[in-house]
Amino acid sequence: MDDKKLILLVDDNLANLKIGDNFLEEKYIVATSPSAAKMFNILKSNTPDLILLDIDMPEMNGYEAIKILKASPDTKNIPVIFLTAKNESEDELEGLTLGAIDYITKPFNPAMLLKRIEVHLLVEGQRKELEFYNKNLQEMVKEKTQGILDMQNALLKTMAELVECRDDITGGHIERTQQGIKILLEEIEKSGVYSEETEGWDTDLLLQSSQLHDVGKISISDSILKKPGKLNDEEFNEMKKHASFGEQIIEKIETLTKESDFLKYAKIFAASHHEKWNGTGYPRGLKGNDIPLLGRIMAIADVYDALTSVRPYKKAFPHEESVRIIVESSGTQFDPALVEVFVKNAERFKTIPTS
Repeated sequence: MDDKKLILLVDDNLANLKIGDNFLEEKYIVATSPSAAKMFNILKSNTPDLILLDIDMPEMNGYEAIKILKASPDTKNIPVIFLTAKNESEDELEGLTLGAIDYITKPFNPAMLLKRIEVHLLVEGQRKELEFYNKNLQEMVKEKTQGILDMQNALLKTMAELVECRDDITGGHIERTQQGIKILLEEIEKSGVYSEETEGWDTDLLLQSSQLHDVGKISISDSILKKPGKLNDEEFNEMKKHASFGEQIIEKIETLTKESDFLKYAKIFAASHHEKWNGTGYPRGLKGNDIPLLGRIMAIADVYDALTSVRPYKKAFPHEESVRIIVESSGTQFDPALVEVFVKNAERFKTIPTS
């Protein structure tokens, strides 16, 4: 029995339909449509697992088509990835706001397109499983609790991997910062620093939710995320918006679930990990203890990994130099008390794999 997923490719350019069909057909069943109108005819008798929808089409463009898709109970849950030759962050944000799950520029990179489809289909499969479990929760709660937690963690990890799939410059960053946070949390608990604030914290949930600290990068243009060099001022200002975007994305997820602890943590990580102790950070310019403690913790783990990793505009700094830079930024960029915690455990940070 063929268990391949059905992908519906919609593009008014027949050459694009042929190209897309050729490199998708090995892994998926592919249906093609040269217009939005014909797409809706196909949907009358078929429900694809994912739609690749061109934006710039005559008669009915992709924005108009997705509004109809999302308004219908029969098609509103079909994941839609927009395809376009444009590369503007405003266009991408509009598409995501209308309900698209991703935004891919043409000409296609076949390997990248296949990876994004794979990740999104995995997320959709887990969403359906989660919906099923929620409907039957009362009957299944005792035997399925651990399974739900495992699935929740898998969903978080999948979303985090989606960010890294788009931002291939910083591969492994999420896992490494998670390890750094774990080291800091263990020392905070042992030393009693900020004991009142940390009382009652669920460390496992904290570590899970930390994976979403950069989820807002989903809303940042590929041209910025994948730029092979240092960002200019305009690009950097756009990149800085990922903290606010991340907070907004998690708030949307919160409206769909009653389980909020890990989302509460995730939102704090996403919104505050670029704030600075002296108030010069973003997005809110918070200062000192006004910055949530989770954000101050993430800031150290995040910067340490950035310092010790290769970037297109810099080499990887040695561990010792990275520690020195963080120590010199105590009281300006970082919480002095947390820098002391970091220094006590600097050798443990050195053991975090860099690749």
